Amino acid sequence: MAAEPKYPLLDPWTGPYGGVPDFRKVKVDEFSPALKHAIALNRAEIEKIAGNKAAPTFANTIAAMEDAGRPLGRGASIFNIYTSTMNDDVMKEIEKELMPIYAAFGDEVVQNEKLFARTKAVYDKRESSGLTPEQQRLVWVTYRRFVREGAALDPAGKKRMAEINQDLAKLYTQFNQNELLDEETVWLTVEKKDLDGLPDWLVSAAAEAAKEKAAKDKQYEGKYVFANTRSAIEPLLTYSTKRDLREKAFRMWTSRGDNNDAHDNKAIITKICALRAEKAKLLGYPTFAHWICDYQMAKTPDAAMDLLMKVWKPAVARVAEEVADMQKIADAEGAKIKIAPWDYRFYAEKVRKAKYDLDESVMKPYLQLDKIREGMFWAAGKVHGLAFTEVHGLPTVHKDIRIFDVTRDGKHVSLWYFDPYARAGKSSGAWMNEYRTQERFKTPITPIVSNNCNFVPAGEGKPVLISWDDATTMFHEFGHALHGMNSNVTYPSLAGTSVVRDFVEFPSQLNEHWLPTNEVLSRFAVHYETGKPMPAELVAKIKKSKTFNQGFSTVEYLASAILDMKIHLAGATPIDAATFEKTTLAEIGMPSEIVMRHRLPHFGHIFGGEGYAAGYFNYIWAEVLVADAAEYFEEAPGGFYDAALCKKLHDDIISVGNTVEAADAYRKFRGRDATVDALMRDRGFPAPAKA
Repeated sequence: MAAEPKYPLLDPWTGPYGGVPDFRKVKVDEFSPALKHAIALNRAEIEKIAGNKAAPTFANTIAAMEDAGRPLGRGASIFNIYTSTMNDDVMKEIEKELMPIYAAFGDEVVQNEKLFARTKAVYDKRESSGLTPEQQRLVWVTYRRFVREGAALDPAGKKRMAEINQDLAKLYTQFNQNELLDEETVWLTVEKKDLDGLPDWLVSAAAEAAKEKAAKDKQYEGKYVFANTRSAIEPLLTYSTKRDLREKAFRMWTSRGDNNDAHDNKAIITKICALRAEKAKLLGYPTFAHWICDYQMAKTPDAAMDLLMKVWKPAVARVAEEVADMQKIADAEGAKIKIAPWDYRFYAEKVRKAKYDLDESVMKPYLQLDKIREGMFWAAGKVHGLAFTEVHGLPTVHKDIRIFDVTRDGKHVSLWYFDPYARAGKSSGAWMNEYRTQERFKTPITPIVSNNCNFVPAGEGKPVLISWDDATTMFHEFGHALHGMNSNVTYPSLAGTSVVRDFVEFPSQLNEHWLPTNEVLSRFAVHYETGKPMPAELVAKIKKSKTFNQGFSTVEYLASAILDMKIHLAGATPIDAATFEKTTLAEIGMPSEIVMRHRLPHFGHIFGGEGYAAGYFNYIWAEVLVADAAEYFEEAPGGFYDAALCKKLHDDIISVGNTVEAADAYRKFRGRDATVDALMRDRGFPAPAKA
């Protein structure tokens, strides 16, 4: 009998902190055989549970499933880290191979009739079998997941569902890889004469990027390179005085996935929409949007669209005011132009300077990456009682990553990995990832979470200076990390951020509100040269300008959210991405001076998987809760650091995961439901008229 193969990728994590992933043992060529072996191991566990002759109980069915698949979970965690942060050509091929296999196995589990029958038997008796509230919740969540994924379909329906999921898995991977290739293989190269208006820190970063390329290709010597990423292009659009360069950079950035070449995503979108519409019909829903919303706080697409459109009209009206202010300045300067999308950020800065005596270049010297990180730690200490200590010597997937031990009252709570810089093979943007989920099922297991960004490294010995928006994003993503770190539940399927999608954004968006507090800014917004804190008058200007440019930021987001919802409400109607985008934006009155934050051909949130598909509205839904909660803190005796309210946030929201219905959790925290009024006040928009 052949010996069972051994794959270090699947081994239990050993070492300090309850074990850590040992990236030194990872061999890329073992991902495929190791994960296939892990699936086989999990398959055997599932068959044993499904074939159990004993009557179904919580312990032998639901809890047994919860404990199954440990090797697969460990291997998949590391695989996901590689596909999101180390996705070179070899990994791309492995990803293409494995994602359909994952999808097939997921369908295999859901469509196991014996397993579903046992799950349903436990579900039917969940209220009469002496289960704890958390166990009842886990039974409900597990059963609902089976039904939502097609466990109750007839054999023909199950077969077709599996085929659809296979096709979608391939298309999602292809979409993501096309977007990444457009970011990695396209960039902007400029001469020194084209740097007018750009601040030193941005020029330095562009010089470093060119230097890196010049090591392989002499043509980049003495040039300046801007990557096709948000963190490189947005500052250029803000500061460059050369309008033709701004337009060139803008068109490059916004046409990712839309160049009618091998990386074009438009045809993929058509296929994804058709398959999703068919999937929803199979599951008994009118459209994919109905299927998604049914398991969100919103419950229905109508409720989601109602909120989006309530905010849309005042946001568009505000854009008209913002554009008028910018046009006045352009006219006064003799520019003889009509404000275009590549002008918006440039002239917005001029307006900010004129209205508030404030511009990004004045703020940026006070916003050092490492200092803002320290500010996040300090605020988390005050709000959540957490302390952060850097640890060395633990293996990481890349040398840039730093690791911190997170403790509360001297007791280990979590590990936090920080991966701050852009590099080839790393997905763009910023996100939180969970290496390991908290649980107390069989033995206490502490979480390991990471935050990932794409900042451009500065020259040697120089600090990385970031924008106010970047600093806000750091606090946002750290809010997700705090959600994972503070989790205190029994079962991993209910832990941390495993909540409905429109609630997962609540802790992260709320955490943004600690950045502009005087307590954080006075300590951590310090000038990179003088070490002096941000002057009180500058802090006052930042707070006074809180609603500045809210028309732009709201409209560019809402346009993406509205199109996401409308494209998934189209049902079986064939979708041509280019036509749909153009026509729908015209129908809703999209201002010509703005483009969607994520145009459809690079809208990875909704076409790179199902995480935010028909759910990009989740951000604004969560912001309704956030604005309402922020006013709750503002009214508290201790403001955002009020001890009693911080404890309520921990006890009612951030520690309970999905053990409680999201709406109930918020109601317990706030004492009532949220309304849209606080959001409108927060953005400086008029409150909607009462119905």
